[in-house]
Amino acid sequence: VSLVSPRDSLFLRKPTMKVPHGGGHRLDGDSIDHEILVAWLLSGAPAPSSKAPKVTRLEVFPKRRVCDVRAQQQLQVIAHYSDKTSRDVTAWAKYDSMDESILDVAPSGLVTASDRGQAPVMIRFEGQAAIAMFVTPFSTSATMDDWKNNNFVDELASAKFRELGIEPSGLCDDATFVRRVTLDLIGTLPSPQMARDFIDSKHPDKRQRLIDELLGLTGDPARDRYNDLYAAWWTLKWSDLIRNSSNKLGEQGMWALHNWIRESFRINKSFDRFVGELVTAKGSIYSSGPANYFRINGNANDLTESTAQLFLGIRLECAKCHHHPFEKYSQGDYNGFAAFFKGVGTKRSEEFGLFGGESVVIVKAGTTGKATPLGGEPVEHPLDLRIPLAKWLTGKQNEFFSRNVVNRYVSYLLGRGLVEPVDDLRSTNPPTNVALMDALSEHFVQSNYDLKKLLRAIVSSRLYQLGSQPTRANVSDTRFYSYYRVKRLAAESLLDAVDEATGVRTKFKSLPLGTRAIELPDAGDFYSNYFLKTFAKPKRASVCECERSPDENLAQALHTLNGDTIAAKVANKTGRVGKLLAAKSTHDSIIEELYLATLSRRPSAEEQSACREFLAASPNPKECYEDLLWALLNSKQFLFVH
Repeated sequence: VSLVSPRDSLFLRKPTMKVPHGGGHRLDGDSIDHEILVAWLLSGAPAPSSKAPKVTRLEVFPKRRVCDVRAQQQLQVIAHYSDKTSRDVTAWAKYDSMDESILDVAPSGLVTASDRGQAPVMIRFEGQAAIAMFVTPFSTSATMDDWKNNNFVDELASAKFRELGIEPSGLCDDATFVRRVTLDLIGTLPSPQMARDFIDSKHPDKRQRLIDELLGLTGDPARDRYNDLYAAWWTLKWSDLIRNSSNKLGEQGMWALHNWIRESFRINKSFDRFVGELVTAKGSIYSSGPANYFRINGNANDLTESTAQLFLGIRLECAKCHHHPFEKYSQGDYNGFAAFFKGVGTKRSEEFGLFGGESVVIVKAGTTGKATPLGGEPVEHPLDLRIPLAKWLTGKQNEFFSRNVVNRYVSYLLGRGLVEPVDDLRSTNPPTNVALMDALSEHFVQSNYDLKKLLRAIVSSRLYQLGSQPTRANVSDTRFYSYYRVKRLAAESLLDAVDEATGVRTKFKSLPLGTRAIELPDAGDFYSNYFLKTFAKPKRASVCECERSPDENLAQALHTLNGDTIAAKVANKTGRVGKLLAAKSTHDSIIEELYLATLSRRPSAEEQSACREFLAASPNPKECYEDLLWALLNSKQFLFVH
């Protein structure tokens, strides 16, 4: 840098290529950027002033545009500063297409729609970020003549279909619905009799009645008989995310946390209370289940990052060492949030005169540090800073709390979240249907954070009950739920389904025979079960939803085709085939039972005829039925939720 002759500085001559430069051309000599740098050098190249106004927000025009393919739009970006001034920063903002298959964006902010769909452009300047949304409809002739709203979910979903020109698939049939909703709500395959009764029922409101029975919302104890399975299934989900494991906690600590989580779901504890109890827990990890959260996350940084990701859907670890690249959060925000946990520690029980050998979670009063909620003001508490944290975290004013839960549950039920990845909520990663996210979040808050009512709202919708077969009109849709997204059964649900279909239970280490896989309290590596390992039961090493991979692989295919698990259960003399033969059931009734036990439907006339021909050609009826059961267990209709 030459302060005597600024224009001759290598600092300027190299990027303008007046001097050979390995980095190439970076700056035009006649540009406003060049003149700004010259002016800065002429003024003596002063360091930034701490008193200089800071950018507080960005405003983008247009914020949203519906256009056709090949349309172009120049964005304008206005920066608003802390001294109440504003300026046009279009030329200096950074632009990124969040889906380059749909939008192209030039460094100048000129956007070109290259394909049909919906996608945002992310705009960044001076530590602030904003988005502009572009919609290019799939069709201008889509019709919704057969669509009927079941609830508010459908009103907002259908509005998005109309905006995008997408025709949704038709409703799924009753057999598909009973299997889908039972697996989704209680993680369990419907029994043959349950499927048969539902399919044969003529009740006009039978789908809603089944939903309420599965969720235990009928008020009739005789009908609300699935609550233990509901509790087991959702305990499994949240135990994975919280990372309950004997590897970290020992067997007693693991059981204490498991029992607390399961009881919370059994009594349908409100989710704000569940989280509040978890983040303020203290005492012995053997007697206070939620206190184990502070053993799993052993320091303030771990607690900060896990709590933000689990209960806010915010990946705050990016702000630990530098300003978050895609959000407004800084190192100061990270440290302010971490201060809530600075006073938390553990001691051995012997220090309290107790000789159980466990750790005891304690809070040191008077811990210094400016504890600050994200986007809020510093708070204080004379005894435990986690108390105001829990109040803010679960408060109705904190939209991240409700939106995080809504997004996760939408992904569990509909195959993808309104935001993806599901635990990465930020202003630059907007929902595919903002109105639906807002409405579901408001519904969740107004229900006092009742998870069963949230599930009920989603699965009662026509949107959830659509068929899984895309049509020519919606085959290009991968984000807006115009057809049901097929999902592979989770490892535990799949093993339980195999057990139910074959009539042979799996025995798990240290647990009584009859324990279901969805009831297992510990992480996957504890049980030494090859089936669960192959189908990706998590080791509970990460708070990320991605630890449970939905992807298929060759090992899974080989194990279902040739592995011992299914083959042994199918051939077991005390299993389903053996019992049906012992009862001298007719051929047609055996075939029907096997189809209902696996696919939750009766065989078609064509399938029944093929089975009769197969039996006639087989010298051994038992082997014929076992082969059929094996084939059904290996079918995609069995391995997936449709």
